[in-house]
Amino acid sequence: MRQTIHRRTILKSALGGALATQGTHVFSANEYPSKPIKIIVPLAAGSAVDSAARIVMQKVSLSLGVGITIDNQPGAAGLIGADHVAKSPADGYTLGGFNDSIMAVLPNLQSKMPWDILKDFDPVSLVATVEWALVVPFDSSIKSAADLISKAKQSATPLSFASGGSGSPQHFAMELFNNQAKTTMLHVPYKGATQAAIGVAGQEVDAAFIGIATVTALAKAGKLRIIALTTPSRLAQFPDIPTVSESGLSGYEFNSWFALMAPKGTPVDAIKRLDTEINKALRDKTVADQLIAQGLTPRGVDAPLLAAALKNQLVKYQKIIQQAGIAAE
Repeated sequence: MRQTIHRRTILKSALGGALATQGTHVFSANEYPSKPIKIIVPLAAGSAVDSAARIVMQKVSLSLGVGITIDNQPGAAGLIGADHVAKSPADGYTLGGFNDSIMAVLPNLQSKMPWDILKDFDPVSLVATVEWALVVPFDSSIKSAADLISKAKQSATPLSFASGGSGSPQHFAMELFNNQAKTTMLHVPYKGATQAAIGVAGQEVDAAFIGIATVTALAKAGKLRIIALTTPSRLAQFPDIPTVSESGLSGYEFNSWFALMAPKGTPVDAIKRLDTEINKALRDKTVADQLIAQGLTPRGVDAPLLAAALKNQLVKYQKIIQQAGIAAE
């Protein structure tokens, strides 16, 4: 595995790609929304995407004047929840809060898919990117990325790492680390990122790469330790935590993203209204500060650019999967 997915890749993909064409279905703007909106998040409560969805959509709900509920439907790496979105009425009232694992990894890993990410969904907005942390149990003797590399190479038995499942972003992040560091570690898949974080805190595994939003509370509670970040440079909210690149593996970067998707054929006016309100929410200082505090970066990339970025990510993940030999469970 010789490529990484990080903030600059996403933005270059989004800003440099050809614009995708939105559907032509329209309806009176003053008719939408006229009832509550449901967002299906095919990931566990407390995951980075779940946290971002709740922070942003609470503000959007107030602005739109209708209720917005977050419906967590984890399982099968997001396949089932995404299928519910794909088969929902294309009226703007059922949406999906997806990460790039659901949108770009699953289609490359599964030979038989009940939906096609390009044909069965309409992009709405790239809401935020999820920044990542390298974590270890709180009492671990591993204090840096360099320590992890050293111990992985010297240990008589393989060190273990947690992930939210085979082919999950956590899996990709560590396989990329192993590839660049020339190390080998035992993969221990859990049923979601939250469970993986709990596994680290419970000393069931030696380390993991997990979204900052998912591990912040456990770190503050002294259950696990964040030893490095996968960002290109240190984050203002974590000034004392070094990057992986500066603490043991030069050039290493990784992040993932949270996007809002709708069933194919959703009226373009609804998509535009949602995108407008999401961008308005992301410009709110309270919302932005909440996202940043949990290791997320507000984005607000609109539907056409998200469509272009998604096509680019599908190709990139295909190459990464082939190079790393990652297979679905």
